[in-house]
Amino acid sequence: MLVPTGATTQEFNGLITLSETAKFIWEHMEEADSLEEMIQLLLDNYEIDEETAKRDAIEFISQLLNAGFVECSREDRTW
Repeated sequence: MLVPTGATTQEFNGLITLSETAKFIWEHMEEADSLEEMIQLLLDNYEIDEETAKRDAIEFISQLLNAGFVECSREDRTW
């Protein structure tokens, strides 16, 4: 479960419950600099197809971005 702290609490009032995949993504955010790298990490660690990895990564990372837990750099589209 992710709980906002600091300035994030002003933008997001709630909690994010983590599935196993979401937990993996959260724990590897610093390791993967882009969506493509995260998808590859998912493919390397789970027996899933690329479409499922892409859908899961986009869904969870979108939640993180919308909640203010991470920010996306507009120049290179990394977080």
